[in-house]
Amino acid sequence: MTGLSPRNLKYMRAFAEAWPDPAIVQQLVAQLPWGHNIRLLEALKQPKERAWYAGQAVEHGWSRAVLTHQIEARLIERAGKAPTNFAQTLPSPQSDLARELLKDPYNFEFLAAAADISERELERGLLDNLRELLLELGKGFAFVGSQYHLEIGDQDFYLDLLFYHLRLRCFVVIDLKVDDFKPEYAGKMNFYLSAVDDLLRHPDDAPTIGLILCKGRNEVIVEYALRDSAKPLGVAAYRVSPQLPKQLEADLPTPADLAREYPLMALAKLRIDIERMLRQLTQQHNVPDGSSAIRSMLERLAQVRGLPQSAAAFGETLRILNAATHGVDVSADAAAAALDAGTRLLDELKLLGKSA
Repeated sequence: MTGLSPRNLKYMRAFAEAWPDPAIVQQLVAQLPWGHNIRLLEALKQPKERAWYAGQAVEHGWSRAVLTHQIEARLIERAGKAPTNFAQTLPSPQSDLARELLKDPYNFEFLAAAADISERELERGLLDNLRELLLELGKGFAFVGSQYHLEIGDQDFYLDLLFYHLRLRCFVVIDLKVDDFKPEYAGKMNFYLSAVDDLLRHPDDAPTIGLILCKGRNEVIVEYALRDSAKPLGVAAYRVSPQLPKQLEADLPTPADLAREYPLMALAKLRIDIERMLRQLTQQHNVPDGSSAIRSMLERLAQVRGLPQSAAAFGETLRILNAATHGVDVSADAAAAALDAGTRLLDELKLLGKSA
């Protein structure tokens, strides 16, 4: 072969060192594009982790971007970690497959959420990011609906999220909670699963599975809550980002933008405060009505009441305040001088109002 770059040769050597067993090469990594293999070599140093992610990429048909995302999200540490009662409620091998499909915690860092987020807000945020949610849930989850309506005993009930898993051949009910797991959540989910099995499940479908997603969980409490349940249940935590989503960050002003705009905003606010104070003073001193412009109010007020000394040289300051209010760029030095002079005048006008 000819035309290989030094970088490619180095990757080939690293590939050979990473996969010394020809059987693994043929059965596993040979099924992945070269770019996937490079990503595995760059991101993972432990052979077992590298082989695990390679197997998942082959099984689920991950793109290189999805492979990168799953490595960065440390999927290997979360897959199959949610506490369940599947071993007691589902036949083998479905119980093992179902357990491996669940994670703990679920990574919803694509969703920025405040500490006091409501369940409806959490649900809406997940639906707004449905593609990312399906990616995090994993291959095989098909979205059926949100707030899915069930009529039971002449009463209305609504499932937070309803999915159908194409590989397990069963419905999956997800109940969202914004606090830590409580035992009564398992009872409510049992009710939902019985209803879905009765009203929606096809005779050829496997039993419906329930997943309770909570802000946090205590393993002992979860174990007791699931131990005697006859329905297949899992409980997992989730984590969200305290920051704004990346797609919104571009819409926010940068520190440089704020530094540039702050003087204009401060000057505009100062002008409003001076105008408001002058209106108050003209009313207190029964100044005849006239123009509501700042300069005119100062002149009329001067006729009935002496003005502060700073008002005499207010012309240039007023010009800068007006310019800032209309969005005209003002130099830093001029803005600082106007802010100082205007603030001094406003303070003196306030004293004048108190002495009236």
